[in-house]
Amino acid sequence: MFLLLLLFVLILVVVAFGLCGYGVGALSDPDVRQAGVSGVLRALAALAGAGACALYAWGLLGVTGAVMTAEDGGTDSSPPRSCRTQGWVERHQRGIEIVDYRVSYVPLGFMCETSDGGDYDTGDVPGYVNPGVLGLALAGAGCAVGAGYVSELQARAEIRKGQARRDGS
Repeated sequence: MFLLLLLFVLILVVVAFGLCGYGVGALSDPDVRQAGVSGVLRALAALAGAGACALYAWGLLGVTGAVMTAEDGGTDSSPPRSCRTQGWVERHQRGIEIVDYRVSYVPLGFMCETSDGGDYDTGDVPGYVNPGVLGLALAGAGCAVGAGYVSELQARAEIRKGQARRDGS
């Protein structure tokens, strides 16, 4: 599991660098800027996607660290050290034990399950990661849809111009 999570982090980083390279290259290309709004929106969509990938990879590193700590065996492994957050001793004194953990990938989180049927987030993923990923992903999708819409409008305008020239000639 640990190696699979690290592989996924590596893939996200490579995708983020690729999207960032495309976005910066497209914004710095004078031909794209002359092409109009569509090219700029595509570049902004790529940059927003790069930010979302990078932020998700950062949160996934936190989850990976928590999983690695929880999977580490030994004499001090029960309950998992990742679950020993502030308030753990008070729960233990009330008879509530930590029985297991689970990993959530959307939204990112490391959850510890208790004997009373509840669970709690350990805070291994920073609080800004999930809203940031959502915001950047929505911004990227919005820019991509907007670029497609602008391209469609430009194509229809070109068709109308062509028909007007044929009809007028």
